[in-house]
Amino acid sequence: MPSAVQLIRTSTLSDVAEYAYAATAPKDARLVFLAGACPLDDDGATLAVGDYVGQAAACIETMTRALAAAGATIDDVISTRVLVASSRREDLGAVWQVVRDAFGSHDAPSTLLGVTVLGWEHQLVEVEAVAAVVD
Repeated sequence: MPSAVQLIRTSTLSDVAEYAYAATAPKDARLVFLAGACPLDDDGATLAVGDYVGQAAACIETMTRALAAAGATIDDVISTRVLVASSRREDLGAVWQVVRDAFGSHDAPSTLLGVTVLGWEHQLVEVEAVAAVVD
């Protein structure tokens, strides 16, 4: 089933960003608000300790599983927020590349933030998402 999400692009904004600047969903869409996807295994242990890219991949896997549990896919995501526990742009860029690759042509609006600390011990990355699904 095709996604209900419509990504918005405009020539009046820079095309340098690797995501759409806005997105909409039809009035009959069911919104799915995901908790921040963390790089945890099924027992709650932090995966890929010290590895930004590995943790980003684990977060995408967690997010994908949470979407599936809600009857959605990555193509139904209307926006994301990516949190990286680092002040180094290189670390943020490495995490963003993993997220960007996971979304492919469905480049939903996103915000990438460097933060001081995240909630779990050894956690470096967290990915929040909102999806829209028409049942």
